[in-house]
Amino acid sequence: MNPFQITRTLPMDATDAALRADVLQGLTGTPKTLPPKWFYDAYGSELFEMIVALPGYYIGRLERELLAAHACEIAAVCGARTLVELGSGSSEKTRHLINALPGLRTYLPVDVSESALRQAGEALAAERRDLHVHALIADFTTAFTLPPTPGPRLVAFLGSTIGNLLPRERGVFLAAVRALLAPGDALLLGTDLVKDPRRLVAAYDDDTTGLFNRNVLSVINRALGADFDLDAFEHVALWDDAADHEWIEMRLRSRRQQTVKIPALDLAVDFAAGEDLRTEISAKFRPDRLTGELAGAGLEVERFFTSPDQAYALTLAVPKDHATGPSTVRTTAGVS
Repeated sequence: MNPFQITRTLPMDATDAALRADVLQGLTGTPKTLPPKWFYDAYGSELFEMIVALPGYYIGRLERELLAAHACEIAAVCGARTLVELGSGSSEKTRHLINALPGLRTYLPVDVSESALRQAGEALAAERRDLHVHALIADFTTAFTLPPTPGPRLVAFLGSTIGNLLPRERGVFLAAVRALLAPGDALLLGTDLVKDPRRLVAAYDDDTTGLFNRNVLSVINRALGADFDLDAFEHVALWDDAADHEWIEMRLRSRRQQTVKIPALDLAVDFAAGEDLRTEISAKFRPDRLTGELAGAGLEVERFFTSPDQAYALTLAVPKDHATGPSTVRTTAGVS
């Protein structure tokens, strides 16, 4: 068996078509919005790796420490022979799970970026000749089908990426994941938790994140021939504490009245001075809300692991009626 293979489920022009649709819908709506997935061209990915290394950005560090501490327990509970990772990127953190699963036969990373999948998948396949790495070029926010793989399967969705989805979108996404799960399968979900708003805002309000935020305008300029002036927009990060929100919003605020032309869409977009363009939400969760959202999608919490400061969580969930017992809370000693 070839240790690495890649399957494309998206048309070659899918990325361009999706960008056009998102820009047209987002910039003609009220308020103006853009999805955060368009941050990530090559430069945007480099900036994000810089953000992850910043002292104030705790998400990647806490998640890695939780995975290192609890991968063996997660493996013992789920006994997965296939690991599916949604939005896999570099697959770096997932290696804790891969190394902890003695019966693992197949790793199935899912991402829209073919280059990221090839780079990470080929490197992993070269290291683990006993592991079949089958990369899937797909958009996990839309319906897709997993290829046949040995069960049980563990589906991992890490990095608190689920927080980028609005509540209705989260419900649709979790229901779609539940539909992928057979009896014995499980979902491992990484989520950032509600905490002191000052700490939350600090993790998103710095110069590097400002460059990352404005990079979405560079992507649109290059791909659609737009004439966004990046210096004409200010990076803004704020905390929305409404009970049904509890999320960080990243915005780009127009420094002046201006009109942006996007020739590829035959579109001119007017911005008032001080008008905001929302580029990302990053929802933070409370355990009871997370449990409720999972239950609404037909999933039951099997294990709940938190950092000692209650800042971040990993949740292992299974299809309802297939839980092995009451949920268990774990913390990781030494995480600050």
